[in-house]
Amino acid sequence: MTLDELTQRLRDFAAARDWEPFHTPKNLTMALSGEAGELIALFQWLTPEEAADWRADPVREFNVQDEIADVMLYLVRLADVLGIDLLEAANAKVDRNEKRFPPLAR
Repeated sequence: MTLDELTQRLRDFAAARDWEPFHTPKNLTMALSGEAGELIALFQWLTPEEAADWRADPVREFNVQDEIADVMLYLVRLADVLGIDLLEAANAKVDRNEKRFPPLAR
């Protein structure tokens, strides 16, 4: 599935449930923040070693993947509502970061 296909799937999902009036930039941003918080909570009290080995616990593995999906879905929906091309915006940001943070001289 492409990002465009996922975006359309989310549009269709929201439309089928009449959720568009609730999918405002404010509401989607708040939901995205909440989902990011849920992802953070999964790692909050882990040691660095436990965090690196997150797949060792099948429940944690499922929950991490589930929360990452939630974050992505809200981000994709927010970008769509705002009319932002996520890939274009991300590539532009990496371009700026490459100038701000040049590679280390070796």
